Amino acid sequence: MQWIVKTFEELTTGELYALLRLRSEVFVVEQACVFLDMDNADQKGIHVLGYDEEQELVAYTRLFEPGIKFDMASIGRVVTSKKVRGTGAGRELMEQSIRMLEARFGKVPIKIGAQQYLQKFYSSLGFIQSSEMYLEDNIPHIEMIRDSV
Repeated sequence: MQWIVKTFEELTTGELYALLRLRSEVFVVEQACVFLDMDNADQKGIHVLGYDEEQELVAYTRLFEPGIKFDMASIGRVVTSKKVRGTGAGRELMEQSIRMLEARFGKVPIKIGAQQYLQKFYSSLGFIQSSEMYLEDNIPHIEMIRDSV
């Protein structure tokens, strides 16, 4: 997997289109969830894009410094294409995202709003549940925190 990390201003039109398409394919179509994905936060984020050998975007997250999404640094819009699920791409994406976040903001606690069914996956990366279950766009979520190591 080839990894590219850019601010919103650095994204090309093609990269922006590809990341919005991937997020829409998974979060809107696959998960049958109607929501406004473009939440005016992309402009404040750091974008982590993972490309396969065919140069197709297959993995993506956005990173935020403390105070934008949560009081802590955060990782959000974690998404992988169906094409790479089950290959370890999701773990690689999160490991890259944690490294990139720490490179930009230091070794700080990281907070995420995780879909509840992924609790075990995020726990394996050092995240600990920090809230009760809540519904976000009718999907069960929990907040999780990974302390700085």
